[in-house]
Amino acid sequence: MNEELDYAEMLEIPVSTVNVVKKKSFFKRRHRPVEPAPQPEELKEMVVESVNERVGAYVYSEDLTEPAKPEKVKIKDKVSSAAAAIKGKGGKVLFIEAVAIGLIAVAIFVTNIFMPNSAINTFLGIITNTKPAEASEPAYSELKLSPVVSELSDAEISVSDSGVISFTAEASVYPVYSGTISRVYEDSGVYTVEIAHTSAFTSVITGLTHAYYGENTKVAANLPVGYTDGSNEVRVSLYNGGTLLNCVTVTDEVPVWVS
Repeated sequence: MNEELDYAEMLEIPVSTVNVVKKKSFFKRRHRPVEPAPQPEELKEMVVESVNERVGAYVYSEDLTEPAKPEKVKIKDKVSSAAAAIKGKGGKVLFIEAVAIGLIAVAIFVTNIFMPNSAINTFLGIITNTKPAEASEPAYSELKLSPVVSELSDAEISVSDSGVISFTAEASVYPVYSGTISRVYEDSGVYTVEIAHTSAFTSVITGLTHAYYGENTKVAANLPVGYTDGSNEVRVSLYNGGTLLNCVTVTDEVPVWVS
């Protein structure tokens, strides 16, 4: 309105009336709804959220609630279930064990009869501190005797009425069978040698000028055990269980059993 008055004065146009037109503003004011003021509790939460956003990773919350207690497992229930499972299989297991024990017993029985020196018997003997059955020794009459002097010797071998083999000559003296020397002793420069051929069968050689081996020495039938210079009669006596045997003869300088 003032602009129009000023414009009229400039034109020197008298103004008696003025129409005042109020133009509508292009931009209308929008009336925003008035929000109610936040309550104290809401304001507290807003402040806490604002602080947490600013602090970021340095702010954390701690859960003060007590952890849940683990559920107690009843051992009795587990034992009962395990016992039930074993009970279901117990019949089959006992049957298999019984069959296995029976087979082992049969195997041991058979080996004891037919193979007394088998590995299983030896093993069981070690466990039970018992020795497996030893093979029976042959009888003295089953042994093949050897000559008491070399076949190159000139000694004449004879057998007395009591069954003693003897000769008088320079020669090396051999055992009638392999064995172990159980005793050696000397009397006035003459040696006597006792030989154990088995647990029962033994021989005694007397009249030796030299004895080659000591006690507990194993000897063979083809190796001499002593020497005689021919100054003494050499006598070879055979015993079984301490009893003098009178059941030998000489065939081609070799002693043999008389049946």
